[in-house]
Amino acid sequence: MKLVTLSAAVVAMALTLTSCRTGLLEDSSADGAPKGPSLPVSVDGVRTSYADVVEKASPAVVRIDAERKAGAEADQFPFGDDFFRQMVPQRRQSRPQPERGMGSGVIVTADGTILTNHHVVAESSKITVTTQDNRAFEARIVGSDPPSDLAVLKIEAEGLPSLTLGDSDAVRVGDMVLAIGNPLGIGQTVTAGIISAKGRQTGISDGAFEDFLQTDAPINRGNSGGALVNLQGELIGINSQILSPSGGNIGIGFAIPSNMAKSVMGQLLEGGKVRRGMLGINIQNLTEDAARSLGIEGSRGVLVSDVRSGSAGERAGLKRGDVITAVNGERVDSGNVLRNKVAASLPGTDVTLTVVRDGKEMQLTAKLDEFDRASAAEPSSGGQSPAQSGKLGLTLRPLTPELARDSGTPAGTSGLLVVETEPDGAAAAAGISPGDVILEINRKQVATLESVGPAIALSGAKPVLILVMSGGRTAYVTARPRVG
Repeated sequence: MKLVTLSAAVVAMALTLTSCRTGLLEDSSADGAPKGPSLPVSVDGVRTSYADVVEKASPAVVRIDAERKAGAEADQFPFGDDFFRQMVPQRRQSRPQPERGMGSGVIVTADGTILTNHHVVAESSKITVTTQDNRAFEARIVGSDPPSDLAVLKIEAEGLPSLTLGDSDAVRVGDMVLAIGNPLGIGQTVTAGIISAKGRQTGISDGAFEDFLQTDAPINRGNSGGALVNLQGELIGINSQILSPSGGNIGIGFAIPSNMAKSVMGQLLEGGKVRRGMLGINIQNLTEDAARSLGIEGSRGVLVSDVRSGSAGERAGLKRGDVITAVNGERVDSGNVLRNKVAASLPGTDVTLTVVRDGKEMQLTAKLDEFDRASAAEPSSGGQSPAQSGKLGLTLRPLTPELARDSGTPAGTSGLLVVETEPDGAAAAAGISPGDVILEINRKQVATLESVGPAIALSGAKPVLILVMSGGRTAYVTARPRVG
């Protein structure tokens, strides 16, 4: 699983997001000890064994050895060359030697289709799959999808044991699960735990589309791409990451849900790539203060902070300050949920958005654009003396073309440049910094210093809602101005 370590000197209780791929090279095989007498699965209604589930599921979980050229830059590869140098015995070499890593995979069709993580096989020049009965096959990559960290492999074989993909949406927090994989190269291992949470986002992978199942079933390096199964022996997740201060298991692991894996796999098998819908808007989670400033009861929904010109969102009529509460009738409580729901639809699909604007609910229909990683990452889009806003604790200057160029603000932007913030002021507490550009205050555009005071006064006793552009991206923040 993926690994990023934070220095203990920076954070006393540093957490590490760890990928379950390991660079260990020792050969290992599954335990071949003879089976003992069968024990009862339950006694007095209490389950005493998972052997029947393991017997059904474990033959479909494979070991994956991935080889890549020395110095290759594997996308999302969390350890880098230093990790391999630490794990592989060193000796003098006259020429670069291949680097090897290890992970796990799950056979999902009897003719050799295998699901695993993108980061297990990224940039690999050779992939070897070893089954539980020690048969080795060379595998080819059918398709790989960095945004979801999933990949599909194919080996030439027939009659292989395979796992059925279960319905991850039906999984409940508290359900018992088993994790099966090849941790640390010691051979296939089975651990048990529960589903600790759903809909988790870690941001360690590509970060674009994450909807993890969290589990406390012990998983470690080398488990990446392995199976998370329910007690019916169905595949409900592909193990992908762990959270740890040391790189070892502490009971916080993450698996890609099977429903997402099924959708990605289907598209990779059909066309070799994944197509996703996109609205072309910037969004943020709706805070309680922002909801109050917008006159919305509760804080359910996702706040639209910008709408790209010519995008599906603009064509549908979305505006800054809108709050999206549902997609096709299904409620959305966070930006991550909205992003995943939209991405799950193909480009060109019509989706119905439930939107709250100025306290009124409305329905908008959007025909989705196609998600493009490059365009999705693009930023959204005089000479008066500076003036102070004592209530917010900042100093502002009208944004001229020269100031826009010097501050890296997109040409044509209208607003006020933040020259200085008071360390203990309301603006600083809201996260506003020098170099930011204030575009709106309480939904009113502010391009002159004279417009600031009246716009702030609209808040009354409520927090001030401020639309800020920082680094070319826009977001709403709320600030509580000084009284008097």
